[in-house]
Amino acid sequence: MNIIILGAGRVGESVAESLVSEQNDITVIDHDPSRLRLLEERLDLRGVVGNGIQPSVLREAGAQDADMVIACAAADESNLVVCKVAHDVFNVPTTIARLRSPEFVTGDELLGKSGFAVDHVICPEESVMRYIHQLISYPEALQVVEFSQKRACLIVVRAAAGGALVGRTIGEFRDRLPHAEMRVVALYRLDTEMETTAETRILPGDEVFVLADVRKIRLVLAAIHNIDKPVQRVMIAGGGKVGLRLARSLLGQCEVKIIERDRKRCEYLASQLPSSTLVLHGDGADEDLLHEENVGDMDLFLALTSDDEDNIMSAMLAKRMGARRVMSLINRRAYADMMEGSTIDIAISPAQTVIGELLAHLRRGDVAAVHSLRRGAAEALEGIARGDVKTSRLVGRKIEEIKLPKGARIGAIVRGEDARGEVLMPHHDLVIETDDHIIVFIPNKRMVREVEKLFQVSATFFG
Repeated sequence: MNIIILGAGRVGESVAESLVSEQNDITVIDHDPSRLRLLEERLDLRGVVGNGIQPSVLREAGAQDADMVIACAAADESNLVVCKVAHDVFNVPTTIARLRSPEFVTGDELLGKSGFAVDHVICPEESVMRYIHQLISYPEALQVVEFSQKRACLIVVRAAAGGALVGRTIGEFRDRLPHAEMRVVALYRLDTEMETTAETRILPGDEVFVLADVRKIRLVLAAIHNIDKPVQRVMIAGGGKVGLRLARSLLGQCEVKIIERDRKRCEYLASQLPSSTLVLHGDGADEDLLHEENVGDMDLFLALTSDDEDNIMSAMLAKRMGARRVMSLINRRAYADMMEGSTIDIAISPAQTVIGELLAHLRRGDVAAVHSLRRGAAEALEGIARGDVKTSRLVGRKIEEIKLPKGARIGAIVRGEDARGEVLMPHHDLVIETDDHIIVFIPNKRMVREVEKLFQVSATFFG
C-alpha cells in the first residue's frame, strides 16, 4: 500500500517503522528536515519537508496515488485538516487521525465525509489507558488482548518459580484444566520461540501465550500463578494526560494516589478529581516521599511521566521499596526491550498500543482485529471465513487441510455471532464453517501477507 504519515514524532516514527517492515511504500511529512533525515537513514521510506495541511506538500508526498493517510501530528487541528484535504482534494480512500480530544470519536457526524472526512480515530493516551485497565483486571498477565467482541482472550504470562505451571509439560497443564479448553499458542524462552508440543516442559521465566474462552481465563491464570490478588491500591507517578485519564477511570474501583512534579498541574488535577484521590506535589523518584506514602503497600505502581529515564528510575525504586507490581511508560523501544521482565514488570509503549488498531485497517481480506505482540515482532490476527467451498480457502475444510505458513498456527475458532457463541479449540478434524472467526498466531510479520490471503474470497478459487 502507498501510505502517507503526517508527523515524525514518537507515534509517527513507530507507525512508520511497523508499516515499513511490511513492505508498504511509506512517505513521512514533517516540518523538521533533520528528523526526517534520521528516519530516512534508518528506514526504507521517503521524507517530505513541509506543512502537511498544504495541498502542494501532500501532492509532493504522492497523495494523488495514496491508499491511506495517517495524521499523527502533535495538534488535533492539523490532523483534522490533513484528512479533510486528503479526502476532498486527492480522493484518498482511507484517512486516520490521531486525536487527543475526547470529543472526537470514530463515527461522529462531524468526522463524516461531509465534515472532516476522518474514517478512523486513534488516541494513544486512550489506548494506553485501556491497555493498563486490562492488566489491572488480570494482574498476573504481561499482556491481555481480546477477540470477537470479548468472547476469546489471549493472555501472555511469565511462568514464575514455584508456580503450578513450572516443571510441567504443556500436555500436563491442559490436563489440569479439563473444564477450561485452552491452547498454548506460543512459548518463548530467553527471547527464543520454543516448540509448543504436549511434551514441551515449561521452565521459570518462560513467556507463555495462552488463548481461551474469556469466561475461562481466570481459571487458566489461577493454574499458572498461585496468587491472583486483585489490584486495590494504585500509585501513579505523573499526572499528565494518561495519568489523569487512568485516575478518572479507576474511580470507585481502586484507592489512587497521584504524584505530580508541576504545582500548577497538581492544582488542576485536584480540581478534576474527587477528594478520595490523593494528589501529591513531588517527584516520583523521591525515596523519602515514596516511603512516606507507603509505596511498599501498593498493589501497582505506574510511572507515567513523559520522561523515559524518570519513569525507569521511579519504577525501579518503587519495586525495590516493596510495590507488588510496577509498570513504566517507555517510549524508546531499546529501553523498553531492555527493562521489561527485569526489575520493571511491564514496559508500556504508547506507540505499540495503537499499532494494532492501525493494522486492522491495513490487512487485506476480511480481518476483524489485529493485535501486535512482542513489541511488533509477532501478531495475532482475527479473520472471518467468508464464501463457500468453491470461493474460500477455509470454508468446508478441516483444520489439518488449511495451509498456513510454517510457524503460524490457529489458536481458536469463535462460532456464532451473539454472546452465546462457542469458542472452539482447533482440533485437526474440526471443519471451518461460513462466518467462523479464526484467530491466528503469527510469530513473524513476514508471514502476514500469506495468512491474509486465506481470508480473501475469490470467485475463481477452486482448490
